Amino acid sequence: MTHPGPKQEIFARLARIGAALSSTARLEFLELLAQGERPVESLATLTGNSIANTSQHLQRLRQAGLIEGRREGQYVYYRLAGDEVVALLAALGKVGEAHDAEVERVVRLYLAAKDELEPVPARELLERARKGLVTVLDVRPPEEFAAGHLPGAVNIPVQQLEKRLGELPKRKEVVAYCRGPYCLMSHDAVALLRKKGLKARRLQDGLPEWRAAGLPVTRD
Repeated sequence: MTHPGPKQEIFARLARIGAALSSTARLEFLELLAQGERPVESLATLTGNSIANTSQHLQRLRQAGLIEGRREGQYVYYRLAGDEVVALLAALGKVGEAHDAEVERVVRLYLAAKDELEPVPARELLERARKGLVTVLDVRPPEEFAAGHLPGAVNIPVQQLEKRLGELPKRKEVVAYCRGPYCLMSHDAVALLRKKGLKARRLQDGLPEWRAAGLPVTRD
């Protein structure tokens, strides 16, 4: 009986990671955990899964080394194992957009069609924000904002934006961001702001990609 060599052992472990990613629910959990640490109960509520089903998915991700957990009292809190997981998800998205016609079609029809202007690159936004030239708008839920956000960002969840427009300076361009490249909240926010007469654009990608690029993040 032959024993697998080092290459085969590595490929076997990588295949385990690939298998862990082969679930819509688990990809959604990873997107949420990229925003900050969460307990099982919160992830179940946000995704509409049962707690038991959520726990099973999280165990698969944990066994693959993609997430880590810690216990605090009766609750277990999960987080991404590292920014490499964010890079992995970004690479998966790029491969899908480049080589899967259906992914490309959905991105073109439902994302690109919502916003014809080019998004603002991360480093360009950082420079403009430091000069006070733009208002940075985080449209994620408050708990995600508290876990980490762009320096100087204003947090107005997208559902509250229309009622709180008065909190935004009218003479500055607004750059909105949310969870990542496939998150619709920033698209919806920019559409609303433009409809109300404000100059607005989106950040390219979202908070996890910003952090993974080594750019500064503030926590409350």
